[in-house]
Amino acid sequence: MSEDELAAQIVDAAIAIHKMLGPGLLESAYLAALEIECGERGLTFAREVPILAQYHGKPLGIAYRADLVVETILLVEVKSVVALSPAHAAQTLSYLRLGHFRLGLLLNFSAPLMKQGIKRIINNI
Repeated sequence: MSEDELAAQIVDAAIAIHKMLGPGLLESAYLAALEIECGERGLTFAREVPILAQYHGKPLGIAYRADLVVETILLVEVKSVVALSPAHAAQTLSYLRLGHFRLGLLLNFSAPLMKQGIKRIINNI
């Protein structure tokens, strides 16, 4: 499955979750629901994936943890905030760069409509 096809599956899953649960829950609830959706769709995933950072070639330790990595190629960050800020997009792009991912999805489940809470972020590797 290509990155774009995989992203379409995750967006479809996010919309289904949002329709059923609505906005206003904690991020952890939406992340758990997204894991269930991934499992039901036969997708492999890992939660809380360590993102390592280096400075001058020296490791800084585990700097961050990505919410979800699907099929080892798609990074997914889950939020439940009033509105996404530029800082959320910058954080996701940093994860993409540090983890050597090309594509990421930033999903805000507190948006009134899920399509308003989806931001696709591309790392031009």
